[in-house]
Amino acid sequence: MNAYTVGGTVTTTFMMAGELAKRGHDVEIISVYRLRAPKPALAVPPGVQLRCLTDLTKATKQRLAAGRDPVSRLRHFLVSRPSKLISSNDYRYENFSLLTDVNLLRFLLSVKEGILISTRPGLNLLVARLAPTQVVRVGQDHVNLTSYLRALRAQMQMFYPRLDMVSALTPATARKYRKMLPKKVRVEAFPNAVPELNGARSKLDAKVVIAAGRLTRQKGFDLLLPAWRELAQRYPDWKLEIFGDGRERENLQAQIDELGIGSSARLAGYSSELHEELARASLYVMSSREEGFPMVLIEAMGVGLPAVSVDCDTGPRDIITDGVDGYVVPQGDWPALIARMGELMDDPAKRRSFGAAAQHVTDRYEAAAIAERWETVLAELVAEKGPRRSSVWRRIAAELRDAVRRRLDR
Repeated sequence: MNAYTVGGTVTTTFMMAGELAKRGHDVEIISVYRLRAPKPALAVPPGVQLRCLTDLTKATKQRLAAGRDPVSRLRHFLVSRPSKLISSNDYRYENFSLLTDVNLLRFLLSVKEGILISTRPGLNLLVARLAPTQVVRVGQDHVNLTSYLRALRAQMQMFYPRLDMVSALTPATARKYRKMLPKKVRVEAFPNAVPELNGARSKLDAKVVIAAGRLTRQKGFDLLLPAWRELAQRYPDWKLEIFGDGRERENLQAQIDELGIGSSARLAGYSSELHEELARASLYVMSSREEGFPMVLIEAMGVGLPAVSVDCDTGPRDIITDGVDGYVVPQGDWPALIARMGELMDDPAKRRSFGAAAQHVTDRYEAAAIAERWETVLAELVAEKGPRRSSVWRRIAAELRDAVRRRLDR
């Protein structure tokens, strides 16, 4: 949707694109639009192209509004009208418009071959309905099935069978998709890969608790702050730092001021070197109302932080081994969250034990291994196109199979 910001979907997309490019594949990331940043927040991987279909930055929108030529006036009209192509049940529907519709349609009509992977329900539905059948069409779920509106799930049930594959972040979500969709629809579980941590490790001696994520309602920081007020009274020498940015920043700052915890809790903003910030802390906390597969949790544990998280349908319980490298507490049970955080803040020996175990979590999510599996599955999908594929398809299939064989022979 927007490759110019920062988040789990953007990060894992860039990582997998880079890994596939390393293996000799021609990879392009298509960003439906960009809203604020003229340049992507993350570095585009070597060998990967990035293309933006619609510029929605403030300067461009002002220029369109001021323009009197027919093209500018038409584009200004289109950008002010709601999308007709994207499902209104996608929770980011308001970010799309008739202008993004036009540019998305032009892009889809231009795709004649290759593999097209889309990353959210609204785009998955569009690809299922409009992308040519000779193209391998893969729809990804970067959250989980139960988090979507019932009306959206009904649309997914209707149109996802036109996709060649649906990918989920966890086996549990994959099972739900298999139950919802016809058996002919291939469903696979691919976890997100952990970013490179550059050897960062926490000494676990700083009295700092860290949390990170977009400052939105989903991340539950508004629920974490009252819990922190109780902890701050018990542990006045500890600090809470929340990294990230988003539309709830002002509300969260007002809440910090109202709770009177400004001396111990702060909104630390966005950091391009989050793994280094994590390594300065001694405990990671996650308060999300909903998660898919939180990469930042893996990063935090990868630098050796024990983690305490509220439970979600997917995510924390798939990553944390309760009582070994962290704790998972029931959603809404804030006394339990406070108790578990306090337990680890109180006990340096337990922090070290949990932190040592947490470091091994990253072994399960190594980028090269996950990319290799993607390469194998994509080769199978290309081959399954059968006699309909052209000589171009045969070449793509052969290249994918050869690449897989080379790695298996090593």
